Amino acid sequence: MTKNDYELSAKILRLANRGTRKAQEKARRAGVPVYYSINGQIKKVKL
Repeated sequence: MTKNDYELSAKILRLANRGTRKAQEKARRAGVPVYYSINGQIKKVKL
């Protein structure tokens, strides 16, 4: 991979993380539980 590829993938990852944090905050304010898959098991988290 070239340097540009790494920079692009880092930018995409930052955008995805930002979107995830916004969705989690929105769910927390609405009182909706968030579900995660950890080691193949679904975990329900009330934020």
